Amino acid sequence: MQQAFTSTTRGAERPRVFVSAAHKSSGKTTLTLGLAAALAQREHIVQPFKKGPDYIDPLWLGMAAGRPCYNLDFHMMQRDEIAAQFARAAEGARISLVEGNKGLYDGLDLDGSNSNAALARLLDAPVVLVIDARGMTRGVAPLILGYQAFDRDIRIAGVILNQLGGSRHESKLRAVIEHYTDVEVLGAVQHDDAMQIAERHLGLVPANEQDVARARIRAVGERIAGQVDLGRLLAIADTAPSFETFAAPAPASATRVRIGIAQDQAFGFYYSEDLDSLRAANVELVSLDMLHDAALPAVDGLVIGGGFPEVFMDALEANAGMRASVRAAIEAGLPAYAECGGLMYLSRSLSWQGRTRQMVGIVPGDTVMHQRPVGRGYARLEPSGDDRWRESGIIPAHEFHYSSLENLSGDTCFAYRVARGHGIDGAHDGYQTHNLLAAYVHRRGSGPQGWITPFLNQVRARKARLAA
Repeated sequence: MQQAFTSTTRGAERPRVFVSAAHKSSGKTTLTLGLAAALAQREHIVQPFKKGPDYIDPLWLGMAAGRPCYNLDFHMMQRDEIAAQFARAAEGARISLVEGNKGLYDGLDLDGSNSNAALARLLDAPVVLVIDARGMTRGVAPLILGYQAFDRDIRIAGVILNQLGGSRHESKLRAVIEHYTDVEVLGAVQHDDAMQIAERHLGLVPANEQDVARARIRAVGERIAGQVDLGRLLAIADTAPSFETFAAPAPASATRVRIGIAQDQAFGFYYSEDLDSLRAANVELVSLDMLHDAALPAVDGLVIGGGFPEVFMDALEANAGMRASVRAAIEAGLPAYAECGGLMYLSRSLSWQGRTRQMVGIVPGDTVMHQRPVGRGYARLEPSGDDRWRESGIIPAHEFHYSSLENLSGDTCFAYRVARGHGIDGAHDGYQTHNLLAAYVHRRGSGPQGWITPFLNQVRARKARLAA
């Protein structure tokens, strides 16, 4: 059994549950969103977490809970980093909701070392299993019994039945579960089209993009509160053993710098952990609206994360002042880091659905959207030897892009070779020019293999040169 991170320190209990499912597309994310909203509406402090590298679900979960959602991912983080991140973020919360991805036992490795169950075991968290019960009656019992028997170290403390067809269906399922298993039914959620979250080609629409997001979250929370026993959920969370307290990193004593960060409807994919790490590194984050701000303010560096620039390409093109300002600043040597959507924005043009719009043009290539993913899944990078950040070792990353960058010249200087994944051309990623690094892959900024430290080294070195 995986060693649990425990402590007898008073006040370190960190009540928690791991919300998982029997399989993908069981409605787990909507249910977790509703649980977070319902508990927060009752003035409980709810700390959400999301397994995996996804950006979109955490935006919704954070909005529902009223607190930033943190990602926990075995590919991007070491186990001790996961435990420390969980402990710090969960401190003081009435309940932590950790939402898994896919099914409880699903994972990349045969031994399940990166599965949802492995994360539940690492966090020593009781599991609440969401079951899509459409078309099920007596078959729900062997499903639950099988999930219990597969790994006895995983404690399935309750189930929530989802997508029910009515009260008779619910009654049959409850009777079967009570007769054949010892698992508690915490709730039964009827099929309800009003609880669906709008989707698009990359999954759930980001919450920061919808004016009606808060109203939708509130409505989902009210429906979940009426169909799930929140008191029992809290009681199960309270059965989780104490969790070790990890000290927060010491504040940085380095020179304070101002970093512009694109945070608007087109760009918003950032890990909460990384924003914390930047602030802890004595960085003032200056929020930028690339759609409406006239130009860059006075900043020492620029970060443009992922998002959906293709959806807002008309407005991005129309804001010629910002595009010109970004290009001029990078050509003048401003350190800049861009990922995926940020790379697309910095390219010459962006084409989607038969339309082409002009972008910044500092990256001499043209972005073309496709119907199917070009790069999708976990990735690994190796520094090329020509990388200006002078990184070392294998860099874990992930990618999920439907676009390709075309018409780059053959003498492009790339920062990375792609050991796994696609990157820009199937073999390389990380376009470099001046003090810009722009890539399709998404990286964790924090930790020893993160992008934050080498980026800030560039920022502070340039600031020192300018001040000399």
